[in-house]
Amino acid sequence: MKIFVILKRTFDTEEKISIQNGKINEEGIEYIVNPYDEYAIEEAIVLRDKHGGEVTVVTVGEEEAEKELRTALAMGADKAVRIDSEDIDELDQFTTATLLAAYLKNQEYDIILGGNVAVDGGSGQVGPRVAQILDIPQVTTITNLEVADGKATIVRDVEGDEETIEVSLPVLITAQQGLNEPRYPSLPGIMKAKKKPLETLDLDELELDEDDVEAKTTTVQIFLPPAKQAGKVLGGDVPGQVKELVSLLMSEAKVI
Repeated sequence: MKIFVILKRTFDTEEKISIQNGKINEEGIEYIVNPYDEYAIEEAIVLRDKHGGEVTVVTVGEEEAEKELRTALAMGADKAVRIDSEDIDELDQFTTATLLAAYLKNQEYDIILGGNVAVDGGSGQVGPRVAQILDIPQVTTITNLEVADGKATIVRDVEGDEETIEVSLPVLITAQQGLNEPRYPSLPGIMKAKKKPLETLDLDELELDEDDVEAKTTTVQIFLPPAKQAGKVLGGDVPGQVKELVSLLMSEAKVI
């Protein structure tokens, strides 16, 4: 079974983000594998171990992203591919999906896995866009996956409930929390990862021009939400508190 995992390098979710000159200040920030992509990597490894085959992780990014690819290799993936974005002015979901699809269209694959969303942007667009370009089925926000006889039986989240879907391979799937419990890279896995193949591709090798991947959206402004104001504690007896609360709701909150 040929399995590919699309991966993104994101901010560590424990980091405190600051804004400087309208941009995220990246100084001293720690980067990690997007947490939802970890579920995808784990599921890919489980499928490979059960059915045989190969797991390849793919990302779009500059050289620094190789650290996250090596993490995926240490978890148990077999190969890694980095699509170099150094010469691309701005990445958006269209650009990323176009680059990934340009690589994947020349590969043989049974399943493509990715995270449901990236914790930094949260758009959830890249996976579905890749599937659309490749013209293959897609199933998002999955919490269970079984593969047999060229078909996948999938359970996915839907508005507080779940539905079960059967789909023929190849298929693109995005992973949701609850699908599995991602493993930590072991020391032997980290050592092996150093020797596993990591390929780098550029636009020319993907037969793309800069115009083909020009971003369709522009970031106008980045800002933090306003700081929360301190709450008020109402004193006195209950009737007095109710009267003061109603007055505040009318004069300050202006909700009644």
